[in-house]
Amino acid sequence: MKKYLLIAILSLTAFLPINAQKFSVAYVDMQYILKNLPQYETANEQLNMISKRWQKDIDAAQNEVKVLTANYQTEQIFLSEDMQQRREEEILAKEQEVLELKRKYFGQDGEWYKKREALLKPIQDEIYNAIQDIANEKGYDVVKDRSSEPSLIYMSGKLDISDQVLQKLGAK
Repeated sequence: MKKYLLIAILSLTAFLPINAQKFSVAYVDMQYILKNLPQYETANEQLNMISKRWQKDIDAAQNEVKVLTANYQTEQIFLSEDMQQRREEEILAKEQEVLELKRKYFGQDGEWYKKREALLKPIQDEIYNAIQDIANEKGYDVVKDRSSEPSLIYMSGKLDISDQVLQKLGAK
């Protein structure tokens, strides 16, 4: 009996009008926007230059470890136990220095992360403000990033406001 009552209630509610909230959606392609912003390319070039310089420092320190290790291995049989221990400690200290250098430059709170934040955050804020201005002007309730929507198969070109964002930012 309860089963029939539940089916009857569900059947009746299926025909009731549903007041679906309608909202307007627009999309942006952040990769496209960033690729077409000269200031973003400049910031990326600066980051790459800094990264390469820091990587050279790390590589030089790693080469020192290799040289120390190779020298130790060839001289080990001629060294006293005390000298062997000092050399091993020296190698370990140098390896620790390399790890610390990596952490300092490229770690989670490293210099590269801080520099990236300092260079790119203002650009991202500028883009966000431009998107927000366009959304307010055009009455969009939601603006999604098309490049981060893996399930998006098709999107009408009318919904893409990427060029409008670039125009608002003064990019060509």
